[in-house]
Amino acid sequence: MASLKEIKARIASVNNTLKITSAMKMVASAKLHRVQGEAEGLAAYSERLADIAAALTADPELEVSSPLAEPHEARRRAVVVAVSSDGSLCGAFNANVIRLLLAEVESLRRQGFEAVEVWPVGEKIAQAARKAGFDVCDDFRKLASKATSGDAAALAQRLMDRYEAGVIDRAVLVYTHFHSMGHQEPRQEVFLPADFSDLHGAAGAASEHAEEQPSRSDAHPDYIYEPDPLTLLEELLPYTLRMRIFEVLLDSATAEHAARMIAMQTATDNAQELLGDLTLTYNKRRQQAITDELADIMQAE
Repeated sequence: MASLKEIKARIASVNNTLKITSAMKMVASAKLHRVQGEAEGLAAYSERLADIAAALTADPELEVSSPLAEPHEARRRAVVVAVSSDGSLCGAFNANVIRLLLAEVESLRRQGFEAVEVWPVGEKIAQAARKAGFDVCDDFRKLASKATSGDAAALAQRLMDRYEAGVIDRAVLVYTHFHSMGHQEPRQEVFLPADFSDLHGAAGAASEHAEEQPSRSDAHPDYIYEPDPLTLLEELLPYTLRMRIFEVLLDSATAEHAARMIAMQTATDNAQELLGDLTLTYNKRRQQAITDELADIMQAE
C-alpha cells in the first residue's frame, strides 16, 4: 500500500504532466488553425486553376497529350513518396501511414516492379523505411515540419523529370488526409502517370475540409487565351502536378496537428481523472491516519 508521501509525490508528477499536455494541446491548436487556413486558401486557388485547365481541355478539336500522362509499359522502378510527421505524441497518425507504406510497397512488388524506392517526408516515416530495409532517398525528409510551395515544386519536378526520362515508371503518394478533427484517413494515390481527365478531382479532395462554397455552373467560362491553348497546357499541366504535391503536404500537416490536438486533449482528460482519483485516495488515507492517531491517544489515556 502506497504511503501518503508516495501518493503526494505522484499527485505532483501528474500535475506536471497535466500542464505539459495542456500546453501541447494549445500549441497544436494554434498550428492547426494556421495550416488549415493555408490549406483552404490553396484549395480555392486550385479550384480556379482547375477551372482554367478544364476549359482548355474541353475543346473537342484540341488534342491534349502529355508525356506525364502516358503509362510506361516497363515496370522497372517505382517511387513512393510517403509523408509523416517529424515528432510523435499524435496518436496513431504515424503508425497508420507507416502501415499503408508497407502495404503499398508490397503491392507494387506484386505488380511486377523490379525496384521500389521510398522518398520519405518526415523523420518518423524515414526511420520506418530504413528499418524495413527499403531503398530510401532522404533529400526531402525535412519538408514535413515546414513545407513551402518551392520545396513542393522541387519534389514534384524531380519526379516529373525522372518519369519523362524513363528512370521511374510510376510515382505514388502515401499520406494522411484531413477529413475532420476526429477523422484523419491514410491515403494512397498514383501521382505519375498523371490523370488529367478529371482536373477537378484533386482540387475537390483538397477542399473537403474548407468552408462550403456556393455551387457553380458546370459550364466553362469563355476565356480569351494568350498564347494559344496548347502552349498554355504545356505549362499548366505540370504546374497542376506541382500544386498537387503542395496540397498533399499541407493536407498531411493539417491532419497531423489535428491528431496531436486530439491526443493531447485525451491525455489531459486522463490526467485530470487520475488526479481526481489520487486526491481522493490521499484525503481518505490522511483522514484514516488522523483517526488512527486519535484512537491511539484515547487508548493511552
